[in-house]
Amino acid sequence: MQPHDFWQDIHAARSFDPSGPHEARFPATLDDGRQMLLPIRALADGRYGIASLIVNQASFAVLRALAGDLATKLEAYRPEVIVGLPTLGLTLAAAVAEALGHTRYVPLGTSRKFWYEDELSVPLTSITTPNQQKRLYVDPRMLPLIQGGRVVLIDDVMSSGASMAAGLSLLAAVGVEPVAVGAAMLQTDRWRSAIAAVGAQWPERVVGAFSTPLLVRSGDGGWVASPPSL
Repeated sequence: MQPHDFWQDIHAARSFDPSGPHEARFPATLDDGRQMLLPIRALADGRYGIASLIVNQASFAVLRALAGDLATKLEAYRPEVIVGLPTLGLTLAAAVAEALGHTRYVPLGTSRKFWYEDELSVPLTSITTPNQQKRLYVDPRMLPLIQGGRVVLIDDVMSSGASMAAGLSLLAAVGVEPVAVGAAMLQTDRWRSAIAAVGAQWPERVVGAFSTPLLVRSGDGGWVASPPSL
């Protein structure tokens, strides 16, 4: 597959063997058995790797499938408003809100508009942009939409958990405790400790379309799921 071919198709159940070893692509499996091929990115040490999803490069069909899956799972929480995390989480949050029948969603942002308030912001780091110092803001004009409502906070991928932890901290600062948080991909389980540091309840309120393991090089050079203890 060429790099631009990823994230374009949802395949039928059992199209690919998830056990591996995998050469350059990992078959993520949704709860209904359908699969999507994700590129494998080697981490800095070369021994470990992760499956990658860039949701704003996905086809509309894939975006609808992921958003629909999340929306179905979130219905039990009776969400009244969807809040999206920048940058890629905004694409998914809008689609989830629409799939739930909402007419709008509330985007958080990293670009400070002149009417924003520094008190309504927190520091933000991201695994994909580790060297960029940013702040996460909520538009003060959007506060009436989220305060007192049943909020769900959405990101595209939960990896280190830093972005979601920042979003939860920001919402807590304005008196909002989401009923759930969601992401298309739960990438390994490193995110658990970061959001648990914000509140012990958060790992149990996470909803994902699918999960992917930490990958490790096998003896033949391919990739397999790393044992949970690693």
